[in-house]
Amino acid sequence: MFGVKKLGRRSRPFLVIFLVLCLLPIGGVLTFAVLPPPTTILMIQQALAGQGPDYRWRGLNDISPNLVYAAIAAEDARFCSHQGFDVEAIQKALETNAEGGKVRGGSTISQQTAKNVFLWPGRDWVRKGLEAGYTVLIETVWSKRRIMEVYLNVAEMAPGVYGAEAGARHWFGVSARDLTAQQAARLAAILPSPRRYQAAEPGPYVRRRAARVLANARIVRNQGLAACVIRPAG
Repeated sequence: MFGVKKLGRRSRPFLVIFLVLCLLPIGGVLTFAVLPPPTTILMIQQALAGQGPDYRWRGLNDISPNLVYAAIAAEDARFCSHQGFDVEAIQKALETNAEGGKVRGGSTISQQTAKNVFLWPGRDWVRKGLEAGYTVLIETVWSKRRIMEVYLNVAEMAPGVYGAEAGARHWFGVSARDLTAQQAARLAAILPSPRRYQAAEPGPYVRRRAARVLANARIVRNQGLAACVIRPAG
């Protein structure tokens, strides 16, 4: 009996550590359900490298709906209908990669938000596993509108520039509230590689991609594919 009690006392620190590790993610998700994330790991990394951060939080009511439509069109057409993971997109990505085509991912806006807010850049399996866990948590606790709001505020829009407001002012000299459909499409078009491409004076690739995003954004708007974020008029 003495050995059992002694073992129990020794195991308490490990139990405390385990509980803390379990509660930290939940606490972070609950906190950022109502408060803006003060910073992210990527922002800190880039700041240490001498880039930014230029980070200006804006509520979704102060961001043009054009950017919501463009983000869904460019990154996650089924954002309003999936529960965090787009199985169809993942399957297509796996098939394309297996056939030796251009390597592509199947990350949803929810997954990208989980990664951007809580984790570090990279493609290792540990990070991907944590990303999946955080995705489940934010899809459970946050509304789709909140996920989009956080996503549009923490996504990198240029080297050291984060979020819709800073990105709109950096590239176009306007507020996020005043982004036109074309400007929003260009911002969404560079999101996969914001350090490589320019939105204000785009090259041929970004112009072509922005044109596709703009056309698809009209479909998103007209077919109500952003209804979980923007309520249809009337």
